[in-house]
Amino acid sequence: MADTRGNRDRGTQPSGTRSSGPPGPAARFPGLGEEQVRVLRRVGREWGRVSAAPEVWRRALPVDPDLGSFPPPAEIRPARFGRLVTISPLGPPPAREQAGTELPTGRLERAGARVRRVLLGAALRSSAVVTERMRKLLALPVLSADALSSVAYGPEAMLAVLVLAGSAGVAYSFPVAGAIVFLMLAVGLSYRQTIRAYPHGGGSYIVASDNLGRVPGLVAAAGLMTDYVLTVAVSIASGVAAITSAVPSLAPATVPIGVGVIVLLLAGNLRGVRQAGALFAAPTYAFIAAMFALIAFGLADAAGRGFEPRPAPALPVTETVGLLLVMRAFSSGATAMTGIEAISNAVPAFKPVEWRNARTTLTWMVGLLIAMFAGIVVLIHLTGVVPGEGETVLSRLAHLGFGSGWMYVFVQAATAAVLLLAANTAYNDFPRVLSLLARDDYAPRVFMRLGDRLAYSNGIVLLSLAAALVFVAFDGLTASLIPLYAVGVFLAFTLSQAGMVVHWWRLRDRHWRKSLLFNATGAVLSAVVFITAGVSKFAAGAWVAIVAVALFLLVTLGIRRHYEAARTALRLRPHTIEVPAHAARGPAPARPERGAAGGEREDEENPQEVRHLSVVAIAALDLAGMRALAYAASLQQPVLALHIGLTDEEAARFRHYWNLWGDHLPLEIVVSPYRATVAPLVHYIEALHRQSPDLTLTVILPEIVTRHRRHQLLHSRTATRLRRALRPLPKIVITTVPFHLP
Repeated sequence: MADTRGNRDRGTQPSGTRSSGPPGPAARFPGLGEEQVRVLRRVGREWGRVSAAPEVWRRALPVDPDLGSFPPPAEIRPARFGRLVTISPLGPPPAREQAGTELPTGRLERAGARVRRVLLGAALRSSAVVTERMRKLLALPVLSADALSSVAYGPEAMLAVLVLAGSAGVAYSFPVAGAIVFLMLAVGLSYRQTIRAYPHGGGSYIVASDNLGRVPGLVAAAGLMTDYVLTVAVSIASGVAAITSAVPSLAPATVPIGVGVIVLLLAGNLRGVRQAGALFAAPTYAFIAAMFALIAFGLADAAGRGFEPRPAPALPVTETVGLLLVMRAFSSGATAMTGIEAISNAVPAFKPVEWRNARTTLTWMVGLLIAMFAGIVVLIHLTGVVPGEGETVLSRLAHLGFGSGWMYVFVQAATAAVLLLAANTAYNDFPRVLSLLARDDYAPRVFMRLGDRLAYSNGIVLLSLAAALVFVAFDGLTASLIPLYAVGVFLAFTLSQAGMVVHWWRLRDRHWRKSLLFNATGAVLSAVVFITAGVSKFAAGAWVAIVAVALFLLVTLGIRRHYEAARTALRLRPHTIEVPAHAARGPAPARPERGAAGGEREDEENPQEVRHLSVVAIAALDLAGMRALAYAASLQQPVLALHIGLTDEEAARFRHYWNLWGDHLPLEIVVSPYRATVAPLVHYIEALHRQSPDLTLTVILPEIVTRHRRHQLLHSRTATRLRRALRPLPKIVITTVPFHLP
């Protein structure tokens, strides 16, 4: 049974256009539906019917609108070492040479343009990004950095809970770790089925929305967004901890170092920097090599003493062993699975056959994850290492195995590098999910905008601010951030796998029962972890993630309601209007309905329906004021001049000057008894609007524009204040006629 909810919810997008990929540049201007196209034709016929002289609109323009074009795609050549190219400004070369090489004219504007170019680079054409397909050996480090790096803090997070019960609690490390390994295997197999069902990429938001409905999809998106923010915070906290373990003197600067790393990630991603394959591969493969070297040396050392575990130090007992403690340890250790869904999101990035290569890479990733996680847990058991202040468990294991030599430095450097790289992967996924939400009208459409460097700049900035806030609020401590982490991750896992269960139940193709079983197992186990984390860590901070998900749901649904209301209000509604006697005959127009606020509806679709009155607010009969009057009169519509007098004497003087000019236009003078100018002007315009609500009032003001921005403060900002005051009123247009001071 086909599910059409996705297209039915997409009010402005024609059916069949939804894809699982992020929206492109054109998504900000969606096409019209078939019904609106038919209405547009009817409106066009009305324009032709009511126009007595359509050739007036088609007469020769006073300018040549053909100002050149951007280079065609065939002429675009990427940079020598990249896939991105710069483009020239629009316009013929001679015009650009005469006008100068930079568009800004003021000193501050030019300086700002230079700084922006240095920090972000030149603007890039939309077609400058070429799709890059990855081999499996390249895709493994690129897409697995987040998941594999979680080995650096997952086992330690599990052990940090168990040691609260002393030696009796540590004895449960193997059973808890075994349950986590089984969970990794089950979820990995579940995502293999997701890749088969969604060969073009299927993130939790897409899968849950398509199969479970709108609200579960938004809840999954909330879990993902929380996960990505915490991925940045936790990865950087763990990376900084690896650095401070090797260099303890840097420990007091943990928060500044972490915030500095976030700023660097922000700057790099705003430039649209896409790490080359070698840059991704080197830290990840170095980390894999470091972990297996650490495990091999540790096992070899243990073999020399018959695998006899070393005694752990005396542990103070602050809690008793119980179900709640074991559940907390299980949910904390399960954070080692974060990022396991990344490959299912990026199936189109693989070389053909995409889905088969993606499934193979996922299998490799899960195998490596299980091997490293289990190896570290075994090594912890054999060495008797327990979490402590000032040094991570991995650092303690590396010290025991390699001392303080170059291998220890290699392990710590590789760990820090892969953790910081894992934080960068969130900068790819968070803006993408946010752009999908914006495409579906659940987030502000500004998040669909691709910046100058072909990155979702607004989403990148939002992620950086949120991650920095969380990092600072929790003092950059990994142990404090972990309780928040598991909730969002496994909420998304649960809904994604539940959506896949519904998908297989509806589709029922070949092997659907086996696929349904795998996904059902993953859904149940993920739900167990989610509930466990929510209950056992509620007071420790999990409530923050739960509240964030609830608030996210309320905000996104409110945004959707607003966009639906705006879309309904903006739909074309053709209505027949009265035409001149010499034009084609037609029925008389129906009176427009009153708006919700008591004003007329702004539903004019034809020129004949618009009744104009231009009101020129003029303070002095100088050159700027005369240009505003001349501009208003040139529109060939009724014009009323309005002057706000501060005293009776000043008002009489202005009337005298007006008569000397010739009294060519109607003038109304309003004396302001309290020396105000904007408020009486607003009240007068409001009174005119109430007198004739169906009249379109164009308020025209002269505006002084200075060459230097600092001088602009010396002149009034009446236009800005008036626009802000009159914006709530319908059928009010504010126009300024600038006069540029030399």
